[in-house]
Amino acid sequence: MRLSNAALASLAARAAGKVVVPAYDRASLAPGIVHLGLGAFHRAHQALYTEHALRAGDHRWGIVGVSLRRADTSEALTAQDHLYAVDVRDGTADSLQVIGALIASLVAPQSPAAVLDAMTDPRCHIVSLTITEKGYCRNPASGALQFDHPDIAHDLRAAAAPRSAIGFVVRALALRRAAGLGPFTVLSCDNLPSNGDTMRALTLAFARETDPALADWIELEAAFPNTMVDRIVPLTTDADRLRVAKQLGADDAWPVITEPFSQWVIEDRFAGPRPAWERAGATLVGDARPYEQAKLRMLNGAHSALAYLGSLIGYDTVDQAIGAPAVLNFVESMLRDEVEPTLSRPALATYRAELFARFRNTALDHRLQQIATDGSQKLPQRWLESVRANLKSGAPTERLAFALAGWIAYLGGHDETGRTYAIADPLADRLTEAVRATLHADAADAVRTLFEIEPIFGRDLCAHPRFVAQVARHLAAIRAQGVVKAMDAFAV
Repeated sequence: MRLSNAALASLAARAAGKVVVPAYDRASLAPGIVHLGLGAFHRAHQALYTEHALRAGDHRWGIVGVSLRRADTSEALTAQDHLYAVDVRDGTADSLQVIGALIASLVAPQSPAAVLDAMTDPRCHIVSLTITEKGYCRNPASGALQFDHPDIAHDLRAAAAPRSAIGFVVRALALRRAAGLGPFTVLSCDNLPSNGDTMRALTLAFARETDPALADWIELEAAFPNTMVDRIVPLTTDADRLRVAKQLGADDAWPVITEPFSQWVIEDRFAGPRPAWERAGATLVGDARPYEQAKLRMLNGAHSALAYLGSLIGYDTVDQAIGAPAVLNFVESMLRDEVEPTLSRPALATYRAELFARFRNTALDHRLQQIATDGSQKLPQRWLESVRANLKSGAPTERLAFALAGWIAYLGGHDETGRTYAIADPLADRLTEAVRATLHADAADAVRTLFEIEPIFGRDLCAHPRFVAQVARHLAAIRAQGVVKAMDAFAV
């Protein structure tokens, strides 16, 4: 039996007490939210907070999901009435819940007009995004919109059929303004510094190229709250599907797997109504930046260190990498000594302890190669903001330099056991060519060559010879001795 509306009643009866299923009338849900980037993270995070509002009786918040690239998620979910299961795993008290908040899914390349129709529906009050860092078509170092990005250039020429999230948002807002409708709230849920402010600046930059009066209206009327999202959501495997089907008593082609921990911090400034997400555990604040910076630099920064250093050693998953004493000691000291001093969130030591407990979750099978993708887009906010803060204050940067050296070594495309892997990054060709060209050169030459890639490193870091020398020294040690032996420099 396939998961579907028709199957819900029998599932509820058969799995009573074991599986939570929607008990509300899904046909009564209004399309109050359009979500761009219909991936696993959204379905394991924001959709669950919204599900709580629907279960409480506020049926204004059905979600229309939009896949901006591929059709596979939409096709799988359409065949099961957009229902899916969330499997919360910690190895002891796992739980399973069927989510009904998603009421439709669209594939933008197939029907951009349908996406715009959903965004201009008067019942739509929120357009949320999880499009990953590279989906913002911005220079990762400067934050400026890349007007020469193929999708942005296309959307400036063909506004009625956008390809980028920025293009869709601006076109939909233009249509709403022309129809006399108010703007929706644009709610970025991606791992970017000041993600709402960032989205606002990119939206205004695009709008001013097309219609300055529209840009003025957006600047005055629209809302772009900053948010912080935190939940670990690994890729779903075939083994996960089999396990969920057995527990559920029905086949689910696209379940999501996640951990018990979930956090969502949102600045409470919206252009219209919103769900009562705080009743589901979200934190509404005036300023999300302290939480956002801590999450980016600690959780995401530690994840990237584990991904590159652990992959080089030969580990496959987060729990394997953090289980190695040398790796654990290195990452913990990097956070404690070089990252936390740059942050202002309260209770950082407690937060760090929670992170390492989450990293040890053996039930998630969180793959290092998943985290390692798109490093050129991630490292500026995960590591380099801490580096810049410490260079300015004169604080230590040795461990961050070592992590960066590990990333450069990772770009070689093979681990210390000889296994090869693909470099998944928008700048993969440029990065791997730079590494190949300097593979047998002095490590300092390799570092200087990489630091000249302005979209990652800006123009400033190459002007810090002490930091360049630190990265070069650690890269030479990793190449000569391997990661674990090179970490002896940090042994306490």
